Amino acid sequence: MTAYIRPHVPGASWFFTVNLAQRKNNRLLVDKIDLLREAFKYTKHRYIFRMDAVVILPNHMHCIWTLPQADTDFSKRWNMLKGYFSRHIEKGEKISTGRKSRRERGVWQRRFWEHLIRDQNDFNRHVEYIHWNPVKHGWVKKVSDWPYSSFHHYVEQGVYTENWGSCEHIDIDAAKYD
Repeated sequence: MTAYIRPHVPGASWFFTVNLAQRKNNRLLVDKIDLLREAFKYTKHRYIFRMDAVVILPNHMHCIWTLPQADTDFSKRWNMLKGYFSRHIEKGEKISTGRKSRRERGVWQRRFWEHLIRDQNDFNRHVEYIHWNPVKHGWVKKVSDWPYSSFHHYVEQGVYTENWGSCEHIDIDAAKYD
């Protein structure tokens, strides 16, 4: 098994990309959005973290989390969240032989992509990337039209205007995150 070397920075903020195992023509995350919200709530209740930004797309999601000051274990949180979600949906997904032998479901990709947020500029760029993502993937023409995004909270807080992203180009290397 591959040993992943991840930085351990207590109290850090992290950008994540988490994918479904079968991404093609899969709308599971938005079809089961209430269950996904429950999974987040369940996990946050047991292992505190702050959700700084999030977008849920049909087959993957992007988030920025900030962990408590003495904590570095985001993997435990993702494991709990993905497990909760998987246990509460009906079975029937395609499962590989390897997953069957480990008695795993075939809902999520095993791994996730994480990036340690380095500074405020890095944080801002990733928040913009998160909010722009539904437009990038062609789900909507305007950022404000996607309902499963923290963008609406940012508008309420006065960080963005409702029409942010309508004609702006987000300068971020998109290929790196999807």
